[in-house]
Formats: sequence, C-alpha cells, structure tokens
Amino acid sequence: MTVRDAELRAVVRRDVVDVWGEGDVDVLDEIVAPDIVIHEPSAQDDVEGRDSYRELVETYRTAFPDYDTTVETVTTDEDTAMVRYTARGTNDGEFMGMAPTGRSVVATGMEQFRVADGVIAEKWSLFDTLGLLQQLDVVPGIEELVRRAADS
Repeated sequence: MTVRDAELRAVVRRDVVDVWGEGDVDVLDEIVAPDIVIHEPSAQDDVEGRDSYRELVETYRTAFPDYDTTVETVTTDEDTAMVRYTARGTNDGEFMGMAPTGRSVVATGMEQFRVADGVIAEKWSLFDTLGLLQQLDVVPGIEELVRRAADS
C-alpha cells in the first residue's frame, strides 16, 4: 500500500467511523472541504457545504442516537476511495417526520469519496433506505409489495 492509499483510507474511515459512527461532527472541520458536494439519494437535492453536511449527520444521529458503523471494505484508486459499511442503530428520535419506533435496524451502504488536498471534496452515497424503512415498519416488505402489485 502506498502512502497516498494510506492517507485516503484514513480520511474516509474518519468520515464513516468518527463522524457517522461516533457522532463527532467536529471532525468534519478537519476532513471535509468547506464546499463539499454530497450526492445523497435520500436528500431532495445534493447536499452542498460543510454546514449542510453537518446537519445531515445530526439529523440521522438524532433519529438513531446509538448509530454505529462497521467498515467492511475500503478500496482506493488515485484520488478516489470506496467504502462498504454496515450501520446499526435504534430509532429513538424523530426520523423524516415520523415518531420514534424504538426499533433496532441494520442497513448496509457504500460510499465513493473524491479526496483533494487531503480532504473529502465530493461524496456519492448509496444506502439501503428501503430496507431501513421496512425494518421501521414504514414500508411493507418485498413480498407484500409484489403481492399488491399482482393484485392491482
């Protein structure tokens, strides 16, 4: 592994583990560009800027105060890193306008990071939002959705 690969791995692990897993949003000041752009499917538009990113993290951490992440894989190539992770938490706070359910959830995700000048400049997120909503009993399971489609 090159020094560059090690640096990429370290900065993206801090995002996934320190920021998301431990809720230390102050780390964002060290690892994220002020004008970061995050392509987040669960957001209506791209999340732009460090402060908006901080708000996104705080929204999830409020809804799932015990939110924790496990990094499964990190792959690097030039200025890009890919991370596959598993997230766990208990819905003890309001989430997307819904009252807390008290349910524990486990979901997987993948992130692609572009790092420039030692900080995260851009991020693409893919998270199992459907699985999360199914575990919260907000959306029916796949079998039920298929049955409903077949009945219509």
